[in-house]
Amino acid sequence: MEFHHYSVLLRETIEQLQVKPDGIYVDGTLGGGGHAYEVCSRLAEGHLYGIDQDDVAVAAAGKRLAPFADRVTILRDNYGNAKSALEGLGVNQVNGIVLDLGVSSYQLDTEERGFSYRFDAPLDMRMDRRQTLTARDIVNGYSEGELYRIIRDYGEDRSAAGIARRIVRARQDGPIETTFELNDIIKAAVPAKMRREGHPSKQTFQAIRIECNRELEVLRDSLDELIGLLAPGGRICVITFHSLEDRIVKTVFRRNENPCTCPPDFPVCVCGRKSRGRVVTKKPILPGAEEIEENSRSKSAKLRVFEKGMEE
Repeated sequence: MEFHHYSVLLRETIEQLQVKPDGIYVDGTLGGGGHAYEVCSRLAEGHLYGIDQDDVAVAAAGKRLAPFADRVTILRDNYGNAKSALEGLGVNQVNGIVLDLGVSSYQLDTEERGFSYRFDAPLDMRMDRRQTLTARDIVNGYSEGELYRIIRDYGEDRSAAGIARRIVRARQDGPIETTFELNDIIKAAVPAKMRREGHPSKQTFQAIRIECNRELEVLRDSLDELIGLLAPGGRICVITFHSLEDRIVKTVFRRNENPCTCPPDFPVCVCGRKSRGRVVTKKPILPGAEEIEENSRSKSAKLRVFEKGMEE
């Protein structure tokens, strides 16, 4: 399977990273290596650490970044473990971090991985195939209440209750095994007038994928730690693809800029919490019309940037 060498908001991200030739950078979601390639081509004696939990991504990025073998280290891991993984290599501070969240194009386009409702495949959706929990386990094992919660919260789907009920009813006749079986169940649960708003399965598939890979927990649990890894003046650039991710990034960045918990009427701060830096992007950076035309998947992308203060 060939990777699409297409990275969302590539120019904008590289601009915001302000790559220094001797800097140390981390790409926590290496994918096909698009952002990493641009960082590496700007490095002289600097180094890039690329992290991805997907074995196929690690192999593809290795090929793509081969010209820079002297300045790249690729780790198969989840970016949530970046701090301990880097400390294990003796790296305690970095000048920039990139996270390009969401599912990569090649994962969506590799039929047998089961990420896409467009291909008939076993329900899998694991970004890290070493993990045991699959989409099939979620669809067949979660209670109706749990399914409703994830489809409502992670898929933001107005038909969540009906979809959860249909899934539970359908699996009484035997396990739901494939993406197309799930498509049919969802289609039957979504009212006809709502089916015109794009593919009826899109939001439920997103919800199951997020649950399967614990995407929001990993993001929520690791952003503070990643900001802690930054050297003074270093930047973290995060690209999100839906409002749930964006909200987490926005909230964490804002809290790191202004962590004071004192009541607003206190004349001086007594909580002692110091700002860790500033939010560079008061509003997120969005893809231009040209990029959206070239790649429809970039339509929902948002880039937010945080810069570490000069002293912490």
